[in-house]
Amino acid sequence: MHVTKKRNEQQFSVPAMATQEGDDEPPDPGSCLAGTPALPIPRRSGRLVRFPAHRTGILNPAVRSFRKKHFPGVPTKLWNDWQWQTSHRIRTLAQLERMISLSEMERAAFERSETVLPLGITPYYMSLVSPDDPDQAIRRSVIPTVHETVHAPGEADDPLGEDAMSPVPGLVHRYPDRVLLLLSDFCSTYCRYCTRSRVVGHGAIHPSRNRLERAFTYIEQTSTVRDVLLSGGDPLMLGDEKLSWILSRLRQIPHVEIVRIGTKVPAVLPQRITPRLVRMLRQYHPLWMSLHFTHPDECTPESYRACAILADGGIPLGSQTVLLKGINDNVETMRGLVHHLLKMRVRPYYLYQCDPITGSSHFRTPIETGLSIIRGLRGFTSGYALPTYVVDAPGGGGKIPLMPDYVVEREADALVLRNYENKIYRYPEPCNA
Repeated sequence: MHVTKKRNEQQFSVPAMATQEGDDEPPDPGSCLAGTPALPIPRRSGRLVRFPAHRTGILNPAVRSFRKKHFPGVPTKLWNDWQWQTSHRIRTLAQLERMISLSEMERAAFERSETVLPLGITPYYMSLVSPDDPDQAIRRSVIPTVHETVHAPGEADDPLGEDAMSPVPGLVHRYPDRVLLLLSDFCSTYCRYCTRSRVVGHGAIHPSRNRLERAFTYIEQTSTVRDVLLSGGDPLMLGDEKLSWILSRLRQIPHVEIVRIGTKVPAVLPQRITPRLVRMLRQYHPLWMSLHFTHPDECTPESYRACAILADGGIPLGSQTVLLKGINDNVETMRGLVHHLLKMRVRPYYLYQCDPITGSSHFRTPIETGLSIIRGLRGFTSGYALPTYVVDAPGGGGKIPLMPDYVVEREADALVLRNYENKIYRYPEPCNA
């Protein structure tokens, strides 16, 4: 139903449903533009394609089938409640056995005590896991295997040296003008390659007011800090009020220019992204968000919708993807992912070489694999689709960018270059250089 109004003798329509939906429900079509005049669209031949439509309900057939089989009594409204999703996470071997056929390698992980990171998967994300294929990308990223108990040379529990760069509990100050603030150690879904598996999911980091005030005091007293990255755990697993208090405290510090939130929620728990949440976040601009997408299969209609709500709220979105063996370590998969991200209005930001955390050897690829992916993307797709490939240097050295070598040689008066087609070109250096 639309209500027709007149403004300066021109008609425009406003969706009547826009004022009736619940704040915690995903919006109906056009609700993010409630109250905005509908501009006339020139009539042209062909079909107008939009990415995506803001629709309620369960959009993915695989999700719908999974819910019908494993949660038959759960209505759509409850399934779309992020708190219900969180409280019904898959956390035990018995739950997994009812949903998937475990391989020997997966079952062995539960029989050995060396596995550090706990199991935790939202019902929504579990619906994307193949019940029969242990080599499926999403399944490998969240279901533990016995390979996690193998400690390879060069691996460490804290490979980036974060603990040594923590002046107050839960705050890491590695770079001169920015800090990392860990709000909690809780995630709705635990990635098996998590850099902070030493602390995540163990109840070691709580979002207590006392601890956070110590962090705020440090930031207030360190005037060089202009950028604060909120991470964890997942910051968006805090309630709206607690998160609002944290953001308001940071906005009271004059030299803090921008705040960033690192989250995987749009991929694993898109139900968390609600109009109410975004209305709260918009109060604290400039606010940026670093998302964590790993594989094209995560780019579901639900994730498209979540990113659209965030982008419509004026929040710039970037994706930080970890390069993982057997999951996304080829050009075709990575191209599919970055193309999805651009359609979701998410800029591919970093492609991370997997950190050498303890028990990660089965996920880590040779550096050349990452370079070959960048080589296979540059020139063959949009420049906006190219992430920066980086190694986070062990021991706290920070991010070091890596690129294929396009410089063939340096001559006295020119630079000899190789382009994406492997053709050679000479760029003349200025005579007065």
